[in-house]
Amino acid sequence: MIGRSDQPFQPRPMDMPKPTFRRLVRAAGLAAAFALPGCATLDAYTATTPPVPAPAPLRGEFGAFVEGLWPEARAKGVSRATFDRAFSGLQPDPSVVALTRKQSEFVQPIWAYMNSAAAPERVAKGKAMAERYADVLARIERQYGVPRSAVLGIWGMETNFGSFTGGKDVIRSLVTLAHEGYRGDFFRNELIVALQILEERHIARDRMTGSWAGAMGQTQFMPSSFMKYAVDFDGDGRRDIWNSIPDALASTANYLKQHGWQPAAPWGVEVALPHNFRFVHRRQSLSQWAQSGLKRAGGVALPAGAAEAYLFFPAGVRGPAFLLTDNFIAIKAYNSSDAYALGVAHLGDRSIGGQALVARWPVTEPHLSKQQTEEVQRRLNAMGFDNGEPDGRIGTKTREAVRRYQEKHNLVPDGYPTPALLERMRLASN
Repeated sequence: MIGRSDQPFQPRPMDMPKPTFRRLVRAAGLAAAFALPGCATLDAYTATTPPVPAPAPLRGEFGAFVEGLWPEARAKGVSRATFDRAFSGLQPDPSVVALTRKQSEFVQPIWAYMNSAAAPERVAKGKAMAERYADVLARIERQYGVPRSAVLGIWGMETNFGSFTGGKDVIRSLVTLAHEGYRGDFFRNELIVALQILEERHIARDRMTGSWAGAMGQTQFMPSSFMKYAVDFDGDGRRDIWNSIPDALASTANYLKQHGWQPAAPWGVEVALPHNFRFVHRRQSLSQWAQSGLKRAGGVALPAGAAEAYLFFPAGVRGPAFLLTDNFIAIKAYNSSDAYALGVAHLGDRSIGGQALVARWPVTEPHLSKQQTEEVQRRLNAMGFDNGEPDGRIGTKTREAVRRYQEKHNLVPDGYPTPALLERMRLASN
């Protein structure tokens, strides 16, 4: 969950086992018992926390940067002992900086990304998990109004249903990104919240692992999202997104609910456009789209209802077309990539028995390279179609700018930039 900027609140600290009990456990040689299923509650902070050694001093410019974090951490309630333990012996992780340039949801062709998202083995695993946790998912649906498909989709996309939750040291990743100034103050703020999580003993320092961007647990919460949205769904007194699947899945549903999920609406539907469709409307209700001649891909009628939806062509008008509701935007709060949200939605549907996409991806059509996309973005800006800082990524702003350019020049307004569109722009500037 890379696109997070939520501000934390102060939860109650978890109840910790008494030191005398821990000593009895060690003396009796029973520590291994707490690794068994259902007995994981005791482990997360105390059972693996060794005596705190003297912190290894950090030197040079990086050491000065870390020390400069101390006043802010202290103001947020972090103790000096927690601060020193967190940073002891750390150096920046160069691999993290490299990974900032390789986010597949922004640089892969959409069809390659979607084929990976809903690969047969992942869909099969999603179906197995849907069956295994059917009771938990049903209770989550009742409490939060978020369908199991959305929760399963995020779980599958983020960690392949818990198969890999990330092996990076979260504190090291976050301090590396903060030191680099990547995305402004975002990662600096997440780092301070991560220190609060350690201070409140939600997880042990040596178990605070996750993605290169600092996302943690079964469904990859950023630290600020943990503080604001994580819930204790299994009733053990802890919000454990690392080891408790009920907690992790319910926390994800809570996140989507708090970001506007509407229980009565789908995330969207794949649609087929009628012959000679007129691109007059941008956004209207599902019932109105049906009156405009749209049907589900495959010929089935659209779901009726007042939920509003907008047309989306992730690979242009020659590829699959979708009507997307505000629930799709709620998924994008998890990660701002259109490809990611579409992958989540489709994987979730497939995990509960939904069909594969009907329309074919235009895999033989030429598509823009990252450098060509940057050129399109620069040219759009120069012509007054603002789409933000050129970065070579086709996001919401770029699609909207392309659509407005297409409308102005009487082109099909599908919002999808192509090599032919770029060539048209070049010729127009000569």
